[in-house]
Amino acid sequence: MLFATEPSNPAFNPVLVHESVMLRRGAVTDYPAWLALREESREHLTAWEESWTTEQATLSAFKRRLRTYERDARRGGGLSLLVFRLKDNALAGGATLTNIRYGASRSGILGYWIGAPYTRQGYGAAAVAAMKTHAFERLGLNRLVAACQPENIASQKLLEGSGFAREGLARDYLKINGGWRDHFIYAITAADYRKSEQSLS
Repeated sequence: MLFATEPSNPAFNPVLVHESVMLRRGAVTDYPAWLALREESREHLTAWEESWTTEQATLSAFKRRLRTYERDARRGGGLSLLVFRLKDNALAGGATLTNIRYGASRSGILGYWIGAPYTRQGYGAAAVAAMKTHAFERLGLNRLVAACQPENIASQKLLEGSGFAREGLARDYLKINGGWRDHFIYAITAADYRKSEQSLS
């Protein structure tokens, strides 16, 4: 079949648990914790993300973002989840699957962020593993792509440790902190995923 049908909505409203983290869709009640973590992590995150303004951090902007995420999920085009530390439900970051395509492509773009207090503790790797499993086993995707700047050594190690292979350099790929930045492009396929799972069993 050339054009496959989109997955049912339950796959786009998951609760994912992997090792030390739990991932779920955000709610308005998450705003205070989200705002506190984003502000605490501003210096850490602005090196790797698009700049954000004070207006983008307001409650009304957060609500608009949730509505956008819900719309993307309803049509099967994206999945945006918050990452919580499992032992105490502390908000640790976020993870996304965007630009999900079906038909002959069956692909998506993986993104993630971890707040400054939670870096280098395995939460990012656990979140990526949860999203990867969900993408291949529940959404039926064939390929995930992720990008990180050449200076972001921690993210490169995370992706490579998660089974992603570096495929090349995309020049001026994203506008980050006011300037266009080169990014390494990483990818993993369903075949790669199955092979790694078999090696663990």
